Amino acid sequence: MKNDKNVTQGLDPAPILALATAYWDSQTLLTANRLGLFALLGEEPKTLQEIVGELETQARGTRLLLNACVALGLVEEDQGRYANSALGAAFLTPGRPGYLGDAIRYSDDLYASWGNLQTALHSGLPAMAAEAYTGEDSQQTRNFVYGMHNRALGIGRFLADLVDLSGRVKMIDVGGGPGTYSALFAQRYPELHCRVLDLPGVLKVSREIIASMDLSERVTTEALNYLQDDFPAANDVVLISGVFHRETEDTCRDLIRRAYQALDTGGILIVSDVFTDPGGKGPLFATMFGLNMMLTAVDGGVHADEDVASWMEQQGFGSIDRVQFPQPMPHRIVAGIKP
Repeated sequence: MKNDKNVTQGLDPAPILALATAYWDSQTLLTANRLGLFALLGEEPKTLQEIVGELETQARGTRLLLNACVALGLVEEDQGRYANSALGAAFLTPGRPGYLGDAIRYSDDLYASWGNLQTALHSGLPAMAAEAYTGEDSQQTRNFVYGMHNRALGIGRFLADLVDLSGRVKMIDVGGGPGTYSALFAQRYPELHCRVLDLPGVLKVSREIIASMDLSERVTTEALNYLQDDFPAANDVVLISGVFHRETEDTCRDLIRRAYQALDTGGILIVSDVFTDPGGKGPLFATMFGLNMMLTAVDGGVHADEDVASWMEQQGFGSIDRVQFPQPMPHRIVAGIKP
């Protein structure tokens, strides 16, 4: 009993209490983004009444939402007029290079799924059917693909810096989603031609994005189910980015096998994803990302980059390299050459 009385000495419960209410912050951001608040305030500073009129909301609740956004550092208020903060202007205003609103909209779609975490743990089934955001539901698919594009614009620029594709001319982008990585590599390497392989519902949106980047001539698309279909042959680059976290070890090994078959001698396989340290207990973002994938894909989870490197070596790849993206980015690369 003496130990029970002293067990809390020197410990601060604040981190636990912060975790218990963390959804207050996230739902404030998600709701403001969904309402179009940041797009509205990106035009010019607005009064409360102007905001209420544009958003068709009630004044009392809207003032509380604005105050919360101010406290979160997303909005600023000066003499009764509200505007996006520097942070909000950079990342939440449509049309800005760093815009993340579509990615946040996809997080909004995920919110209810996280509320069903316990159900998913009991049933072993995802709370959100993957088909909903890969073609069946056009709006969710659009949110998903544009959300990936928002994220990939930042990630892909680093990826293009970290992997040298000089002299390579033919790349397939397996499960390439919005095609952003292919487009960024094509921008970097004028001789490179890329083919984005994904499901038809996804590619419908991908083609819009590729066209908006003026790269439709060198970045094309082809409908392919990477779980079933063989990859096009005779490539000198195979890129598989953001796919392994959806699949089991056996499926990942099979993807590596088919990538090996699709490469010419000297070709390179690049696997980019959120990976964990050995054992899967860190970093924190990767562990939480694994839960998110369990909620949104039948075989969703997260792998260790050390394991992926071993699978590639066992398949026959050589010169295997593992690269960490610059902090605080959680992504890592595993790359290998077909001898």
